[in-house]
Amino acid sequence: MTSSEKRLLLVDGSSYLYRAYHALPPLTSAEGDPTGAIYGVISMLRRLVADYEPIYMGVVFDAPGKTFRDELFAEYKANRPSMPEDLAAQIKPLKKAVIAMGLPLVEVGGVEADDVIGTLAVRGRSAGMELVISTGDKDMAQLVNGDVTLLNTMSNTVLDHDAVVEKFGVPPERIIDYLALVGDTSDNIPGVPKVGPKTAAKWLNQYGSLDAVRDRADEIAGKVGESLREHLDALDLSRQLATIHCDVELPVTPGDLKVADPDFEALTQLFRRFGFNAWLREVDPTVVDTQTSPDHSEGELLDTHNPAAPSAHYSCIQDQATLDEWITRLEAAEVFAFDLETDSLNYMEARIVGASFAVKSGEAAYLPLAHAGPDQPQQLDRDATLERLRPLLEKLDTHKLGQNLKYDTSVLANHGITLRGVVHDTMLESYCLDATANRHDMDTLASKYLGYQPISYEQVAGKGAKQITFDQVALAEATDYAAEDADVALRLHEHLWPRLAEQAGPRSIYESIEIPLLPVLSRIERTGVRVDAELLGVQSRELAETMQQLEAQAYGAAGGPFNLGSPKQIQEILYERQGLPVLSKTPKGAPSTAESVLEELAAQGHELPQLILDYRGVSKLRSTYTDKLPTLINPNTGRVHTSYHQAITATGRLSSSDPNLQNIPVRSAAGRRIRRAFIPAEGHRLMAADYSQVELRIMAHLSGDEGLKRAFAEGQDIHAATAAEVFGTSAEAVTADQRRAAKAINFGLIYGMSAWGLARQLNIERGEAQRYVDRYFERYPGVRAFMDRTRETARQQGYVETVDGRRLYVPEINSRNNQRRQYAERTAINAPMQGTAADIIKRAMIAVDAWITAESPGTALVMQVHDELVLEVLDSQVQDVAERIRGFMAEAASLDVPLEVEIGVGENWDDAH
Repeated sequence: MTSSEKRLLLVDGSSYLYRAYHALPPLTSAEGDPTGAIYGVISMLRRLVADYEPIYMGVVFDAPGKTFRDELFAEYKANRPSMPEDLAAQIKPLKKAVIAMGLPLVEVGGVEADDVIGTLAVRGRSAGMELVISTGDKDMAQLVNGDVTLLNTMSNTVLDHDAVVEKFGVPPERIIDYLALVGDTSDNIPGVPKVGPKTAAKWLNQYGSLDAVRDRADEIAGKVGESLREHLDALDLSRQLATIHCDVELPVTPGDLKVADPDFEALTQLFRRFGFNAWLREVDPTVVDTQTSPDHSEGELLDTHNPAAPSAHYSCIQDQATLDEWITRLEAAEVFAFDLETDSLNYMEARIVGASFAVKSGEAAYLPLAHAGPDQPQQLDRDATLERLRPLLEKLDTHKLGQNLKYDTSVLANHGITLRGVVHDTMLESYCLDATANRHDMDTLASKYLGYQPISYEQVAGKGAKQITFDQVALAEATDYAAEDADVALRLHEHLWPRLAEQAGPRSIYESIEIPLLPVLSRIERTGVRVDAELLGVQSRELAETMQQLEAQAYGAAGGPFNLGSPKQIQEILYERQGLPVLSKTPKGAPSTAESVLEELAAQGHELPQLILDYRGVSKLRSTYTDKLPTLINPNTGRVHTSYHQAITATGRLSSSDPNLQNIPVRSAAGRRIRRAFIPAEGHRLMAADYSQVELRIMAHLSGDEGLKRAFAEGQDIHAATAAEVFGTSAEAVTADQRRAAKAINFGLIYGMSAWGLARQLNIERGEAQRYVDRYFERYPGVRAFMDRTRETARQQGYVETVDGRRLYVPEINSRNNQRRQYAERTAINAPMQGTAADIIKRAMIAVDAWITAESPGTALVMQVHDELVLEVLDSQVQDVAERIRGFMAEAASLDVPLEVEIGVGENWDDAH
């Protein structure tokens, strides 16, 4: 068995439930339901699954009701307060999420989670398994031995035998005695008063055991000795309460705890309900959240009331004289923060309700412009006031800052104002400092860097169906909320900018790429791209017919009709009627019908699993694209307008949503047909300009390998050239299979593929795959040297960099956990290539946009997808534009090998390829 097949990962779900609840701010969903503990525990589980890729794993929770320890000692855990209502409300949905993730969940009545874990650990060891227990509970240290280690994901620590001794002063086999002496206030285990950790460790090391300490109690002098003698009778009880029982009756065995495939449908519903938008996009990339305000679009809203920021003074601008005073102050400021309040989250439709400004920490003002709330406040005319503000907002050398100003840029454009002079964006400052941080929204940044939780939108506008629009919010509350946004943005900038400014690479990325890209993305978003709704309708009907045909074929293969969307019915037909082999089970023990299982069954030659997969694929295309895209067409522009996100991916790549343009199918014929529905305006053509093998070219540059550099410099087919080197033949004699293998090696190495992974992809023996890899490194020694050098650099400084200096942190690079460390090493090697590719296309976008704005108003950037730019070009200018675009893209970076750009033109996006 492999190491992962021998390992059982056990998670103390109850321990992490409480720790997540107290560690995170009180997050809430859009409906006001608490989600902080759910978010914390799921984050931990996702990290464990990513790091360990477990085959066997169990998440163990305390069952409701009393345990045998309550019978031993009526006051057991009596000191603990009752569970908070907002935590209790999260337990049931959390368990649903755990099950939907494919993770076995275990609860046993009458005992604690510790006892269940202890029993599973003992039985797992007897079965020859290695045990990793993820917990924050010190009691678990008694379980540690050569085959059992503890992992605390919150503190990122691993406790083996030596680490237990280092932490507690006694070995694992003395932890029960140690706890009996010290006691535990949280569990109300009595212990011995006045005996602390150091004293307990000293006694146990001196006398050898708790029984020996008790026998020699008369020899221990001082008040602590007196206390020991006074409480000798309580030691047995304390020891019983501290002892984890490892022989309880369980409904499962360690071998039953096999990880199943996630239930993506259930996860989609749960993540949408919780408001976990980033995870929601992972399980269904077409889904985009529309519940939170633009300022908080990267994370969940906080449901905690806070007054104005410490030492803050917020005012309301309601007359011309006060506005004039503030304009004078803003014009004189070196930089000022501002933020808009709007009546919609859709940047194409949003109109301004008010604006806030801050020139120094703790002092800000709100300018209401379209409030119609119950108090009908006095306010200045919106159109006239925006015209008064136009010179200030459009002046290039009047410097502005804010949080997620791309949104504000687009909203101002709706009022005919072009925002200029944006020099800082706190979301991007945070992102350039550490792109691996989970979120860069204002609430998260304020909590992380300022120790402060801003007023949430729900606090002023209400929740759910009763939520009002911002123009209905009472002016006093609106002023505190809006002015605080500008104030907090300024405070964050004053905290983040000094840290960013002292790091040359990240500062350069921020100033020369991310900030200049902000208005470019706004323009691309607002331009949008045309889609042919009629053609999509035709395609949707054709896909529906294909679904009916596949359904009929599936009925024939199954021997009768059934619901192709019902896992239960599919289970019955595949495994009970047709007797197909059960390759994987769900957490409840039922045979799995997950996509990966069906693919494996189809590969074995079974007809029905393939038909079900085909049906699901066609159904996904129809629901996600042909049915949905027409509904996203803006009625005013006739175009689809996506949202590009700068601060999501760790490598610097852009992502998009609503719709997700990065995920439109290209490999299948049906998917390419969908791209035919992306069309230009009348009198124009679509132009697709795509970097050719950009990451491999970056590898050649970074590694300095002469063979790779020579192949690219001579314009060779890099995959054929690699095949010739690996298989010892001429490029002309390379077969299709050899080129395919070389392509897998070229791209596999970038993504850290092992010989085992290559063997699986090429369907060859592992030994043969290893020989391919060995020959590759023999022929391209610079690549191996680069990989070794990169790993060492990452180990020494904790991060790697792109060619332009973007930092990509790899915090697990020195982890004692082998799997974590190997994953970090793969990330360290891949990140400079992906990150450099992201930097290159961003620089190209900035250059192309500047040229279009200055010289080619008939041309428009309409999409950015991976390494490709898509433009709308006048028919008469296609050739000239192609030459200019090729030049801008090829010159976006200076590498040791040429950047090659492939350009296609067509009547639709598919034809342009």
